[in-house]
Amino acid sequence: VLALIVPMLVIDIAVVSSRSASVPTLLPGFLVTCGILYVLFLAAMITEKCACVPPLVNAISFRVGTDRARQRTVEYIKNSAAGFYVFNMRLTTSMVLKLMYIWCIVAAGQLTRLVSTGDGLLW
Repeated sequence: VLALIVPMLVIDIAVVSSRSASVPTLLPGFLVTCGILYVLFLAAMITEKCACVPPLVNAISFRVGTDRARQRTVEYIKNSAAGFYVFNMRLTTSMVLKLMYIWCIVAAGQLTRLVSTGDGLLW
């Protein structure tokens, strides 16, 4: 996830730094970023739910003598490691939260820079 976001962040900072930044200029990018983070968070939640499937299957009681087949099924589900992957890396909620922390720091820095110049907050 960071491999996708860091180049976008560098480009955003370069574009904003090169011209006079104002709230209407930054608002569309902010909304798109919030939408991307929301979608990534939903995908990470689905990945976390996939991790709960093996214990669920293991808890289901089938007929007598199917313990070995159930064990194989649970192992197959565990080894398949279902979920969302980005660049062959499993997307988890902790990764998305770390990404959100980074974006909050960048947003706070940009907002501080806008406020300190004084003329960037005009509509």
